[in-house]
Amino acid sequence: MATRTLLVTSSVLGENGQSNALANHFQQQAAARGGVEVSHRDVVANALPHLDIEELGAWQTPADERSDAQQALAARSDELLAELRSHDVLVLAVPMYNLGIPSQLKAWFDRVLRAGETFRYTETGPQGLLEGKRAIILAARGGQYAGTEFDSQTPHLKTMLGLMGISDVDVVFAEGLNMGDAQRDSALKEAFQAIDQLVDGL
Repeated sequence: MATRTLLVTSSVLGENGQSNALANHFQQQAAARGGVEVSHRDVVANALPHLDIEELGAWQTPADERSDAQQALAARSDELLAELRSHDVLVLAVPMYNLGIPSQLKAWFDRVLRAGETFRYTETGPQGLLEGKRAIILAARGGQYAGTEFDSQTPHLKTMLGLMGISDVDVVFAEGLNMGDAQRDSALKEAFQAIDQLVDGL
């Protein structure tokens, strides 16, 4: 049975984005090896609005009591949740914007991080409901931040994934991409090799 993989991209630079270069390499390697089925969601090309009180209220209203407008709002999140649940592996291709994740990706997380759906509150704290899945983060950065106090992005992503019960997380860093051609080429080469190894293990 093929490993079902959901690839989520979030670069505003489209095909010129380095995180999309990592995503494209992942897709190419998965196709070449076989046994890995990749679905792609581009949260920039198919952008989600910022979460607001109307959409939040739609989730909190019992399904049989929702208005037509609330049904449409709830369906937005329900579709993303069904997509996430139906895949074994989540791959996030993430550029770093101002030391954080793109707002488009945050809007996606805001709709899949739902109490009662992907986690629940217990007397001992939140419990993830998507245990058994794994995640791969493909992180593209213009500077070099991994392992420093400036990398708030990686802990943020791991914490959100962990809230859903996804604790098996691999991170591939491609850093220093704006620090000269030699540094960029070396970083991408190393990242591509790391991606090859991860695809081999799927």
